[in-house]
Order: sequence, then structure tokens, then C-alpha cells
Amino acid sequence: MRLIRRNLLGNPQPLALSVATAALLMGCGGSSDAALPQLSAATPATLQSCATLASSLALPDTRITSAEQIAAGPLTLQGVVTQVPAHCLVKGKMKERTSTVDGAAYAIGFEMRLPVDWNGRFLHQANGGLDGSVVIALGSVSGAAPVAPGLVQGFAVLSSDAGHGAPTPFFGVDPQARLDYGYQAVGTLTPMAKNLIKSAYGKAPDRSYIAGCSNGGRHAMVAASRYAEQYDGVLAGNPGFSLPKAATTQLWKAQQYAKIATKDASGQPDLNTAVTPAEFKLISSRMVARCDALDGVADGQVNDVAACQAAFSLQNDVPTCTGTRDGSCITSEQKSVLASVFAGPKNSKGEALYQGTWFDPGIAGANFASWHFGAPATRDAGAVAFIFTSPPSTVAAFGATTGLQYALNFNMETDYQKIFATTSVYTESPWSFMTPPNPSDLNTLKNRGAKMIVFHGVADGVFSPIDTASWMDKLQASNSNNADAFARLFFIPGMNHCSGGPATDQFDMLAPLVAWVEQGKAPDSVTARARGTGANVVNAELPATWSASRTRPLCVYPKVARYNGTGDVESASSFSCK
Repeated sequence: MRLIRRNLLGNPQPLALSVATAALLMGCGGSSDAALPQLSAATPATLQSCATLASSLALPDTRITSAEQIAAGPLTLQGVVTQVPAHCLVKGKMKERTSTVDGAAYAIGFEMRLPVDWNGRFLHQANGGLDGSVVIALGSVSGAAPVAPGLVQGFAVLSSDAGHGAPTPFFGVDPQARLDYGYQAVGTLTPMAKNLIKSAYGKAPDRSYIAGCSNGGRHAMVAASRYAEQYDGVLAGNPGFSLPKAATTQLWKAQQYAKIATKDASGQPDLNTAVTPAEFKLISSRMVARCDALDGVADGQVNDVAACQAAFSLQNDVPTCTGTRDGSCITSEQKSVLASVFAGPKNSKGEALYQGTWFDPGIAGANFASWHFGAPATRDAGAVAFIFTSPPSTVAAFGATTGLQYALNFNMETDYQKIFATTSVYTESPWSFMTPPNPSDLNTLKNRGAKMIVFHGVADGVFSPIDTASWMDKLQASNSNNADAFARLFFIPGMNHCSGGPATDQFDMLAPLVAWVEQGKAPDSVTARARGTGANVVNAELPATWSASRTRPLCVYPKVARYNGTGDVESASSFSCK
């Protein structure tokens, strides 16, 4: 059997989803991992010291700036209040230096939160975006508004700025800061964190995990390749493991949308006018109408994304405007541009430069639109100019234009090649320092008995879920279709970039990863919840027809959640992964 997707004009194309793994995942969860080593479970310990850590600890290239005992109580991160256990908060810097290239001061800033009652595990919280700030080391590494972050589960948690002190792209002028952001900060921080834990508890961590979403997911995937001997469990969410290609594709998207956008007062295209929220909602509703029941029940949620690509046609299923755009139709020009955007960029030879993306009702989510219309000018232009091309731009040159103009002027034939370029100063290309060296070769991880879980929102507006599916297909192929013995991929229908959209986007994959690593319990599914009324953070984009507490099983790719034929459609127990 071969899965077929239709392109956006209704023509059949091969879908990246392979079914080579389908037979392996039938029954109780796939291939046996009996031949792989089984790692032992971590054992708990109690914090021995906190206040003396700053003065007594001597680690190479490390300066501990403070160590403070924090009482049990509320901790607020990004508007979410979490009750956390008593812990020691340690802050410090590594590899402090002054750049010989841009003259700026650099260091790898970090914090660690060490619970008094420790579960024996280390969690490296890989942060997202451009890094550049030390986010609170709470361990909120999976799902939206997590209800059980790593610190609450008893992990000793590390967070860092990845080697630069501001969440702006200008650090890309410094060659070492580039490498730290790409991968070297993880390699520098990991042994330090383990030594710090040993000093605090009298023993090193029994088990070590790294986890994050977005660029944090990229950090995790790079660690699975480069630092597999250091980590027993890897959790990568919406991973931008092809980040230089994804970022340049963002600039290309801006060029496509500019073709149909209206001009602002200065004569520049206002990308937000290219496709309005009402128009995305219309497309989403037509997708639901076509694809909702493909999983066995009409519940306002599309679980079978592969079947939906064949069933839904933008050209035929969405009305074409013959008059004013009023949200009840889209123009033929809009259809043409959307067809191009969803198919992904190609060069003049017809070669794909980055994967396209799937049609999913989550495209109506505000986060999806913000990545398509706002991010190219405000995020991606600077990142491409300073980090993902060699040589980088200068501050003066970039300041002489606007982010939007940089995006519109970016040449996907010539400028794109700079993501693979090196110079005498920038001796490692952006593609090399940002990506896993060989993402489909995880033999070191596998042979140690370590495990990896990847999750991805199907309606991600920046990192292609098809790219992630293709990675899993290649990993299967390079492991005789037995990769699910150590690595599993879960898609979240409707979810945007790491959270949001019409989705059951609240879930915990850290605890299932621990159970897999330390007890051999491979996760066949993970239960996810909608964030309706009563949730710690309510998702305003949930359809009114859904229960506020709807649950669904997230399934191991390529399985999807299908209705059992009976039972409450709001409950995960009424669905099975098939």
C-alpha cells in the first residue's frame, strides 16, 4: 500500500508518510527491543548542600555566581503558575571571553534548579528561538501549559542562553557564538551540570535527559547525534533540525504572499492581508467537512491527516471568489499562492529546497498565521542574515534595510547557497553547525539502550511536519524497519508550533520517556487533553462544539487515532491507534 496525497490543486503526489512501519506497529506497540540494553532505573537522593556550592565548587571554565535555597511554593513562567518543590537555585557562567571579531563579551550563562528531594535524574531543558536568555529551569518541555514539568517530577533541571546574552541574531557575527548556539554549548554544559549535581547530592545523575521544543527540539535532536553517550533519553518537540532551510523558506514565503498582499501607506506589501483569519477559517472548515469522518466519527477533529491530503482539494472544495473577498471565498490568485506555499520552495531546476507542509484544520490557528506573515520580517530575516548564511551580514548593512525588504530581496538561487558556505573566519557552515551530522544514524544512542521520542504539531507554521515524517522514514530504513525499538514519533493533529490551534495539545511525554528508558515500557500512545474551561491556561481556539476536557490518544506514527464505533466521542478511551 502506498499513501497518496493530492497537491493543492487536486493532483496526486506521493506523501512523505511511509507505511513501511505500519506492520511493525500493529498489536502491542511494534518491534521488540529485547536485543537492546535495558538501562537501570534512577534512584533518589537528598540535597546535601546549597549555600556552600558557590564557594566550594571548582569546575573548569565555570564561575558560580550564586546558590540560593528556594522554598516550596508557586513559580510563574510565561503566565503559568506552577507549585514547585523546595530546591536550590544555582546560577553561573562558562567560557567567559571577549570576541576578537566583534569585540563583544560572551559567556554561556546558565541556571540549575536542584530539588531537595531528587529523583536521581538530570534534565537539560533546551530552550527555543534564538536562545540568548536563561529561561527559568522549570523543565516545561512537552505540551502546552504543562501540568507536570520536570522540576515538579523531581528532576535536577538545567537551562542556558546557549552562549550569548540577548535573544537577537547579532551574535552570529562571532564565529564561536555561532558554534555554541548550534551545538557546542550543549557539549560544554553537560559535564559541568553532571559535576554540579554530584557536588550537590554526593552522586552523579543515574539517568540524563535532554528535551525541548522548536529550536529546543533541534538542540535535542543534535544532542542525540553528537552527544548520544551523554544522554539516556531525548525528547524533541516540533524540531527545527533543518533550521537553516526552514528559515530561508520563511523568506521565500514572504515573497509569495507579497504577490497577493495589499500595499501599506509606504508602498510595502502588508503580508497580513494576503490571507485573512476569516479566509483561513473558511479553508479549515472545508477541510473538516471533507476529512472529519475519515477516522470513523464526525467530531470536528481530523485525525487521519494522510487520508485528508487525498480527500481535500483547495481548488475544488473552497469557493472561488467572483466578487468581493468577504471571507466566504478565496480568489484564484490566493489559491495559486497557497498551492505554492504548501508545496514548498523549489529552485530553477525544480529541486525541492525544503519540504512543504500538510493541509490540517489547524491552519486557522493564529500561531500559524503569525509564522507565515509576521515572522519572516521580524524573526527570520535577522536569523538568516547573521546566523544561517556565511559570511554573515554586518550590523550596518542590515540596519540600512528593513526585515521585510531583506526577506523580499533574498535570492533562493544564490543567497540560499550561503547556508552551506564557509570562509577563512567562519570555518563551519551554518548547515553543519545547526543540524545533526547524520540524523538517520543514531546507532550510538540505540546501542547504549537510550531512547528518543519526537512529537510534532501537524499544523506547524514554520517547521515542516513532512520533514519530520521523512526523517522517521529514513531512520526506519537505516534500521531495517526496527527504529521504533528506540525512537518513536507522535503527531498532534490541529496543533500549531509547539502548542495552540484546535487541538488536544496538553500532554506529558517526559514521564513516558522515563518509563521507556528505565523500565522498557515503550509508549504505544500518549493521552492528550484539550485546554478548555478549567485548564491552567485556556486555549481560546478550541471549537465551541468540543468538550472543555476532550482527550485523545496521540499515536505512534504512522498510526492515527480511530473511533472504536461506540463510546463517548470526547474521551480518549473511545479511540484506538490503528
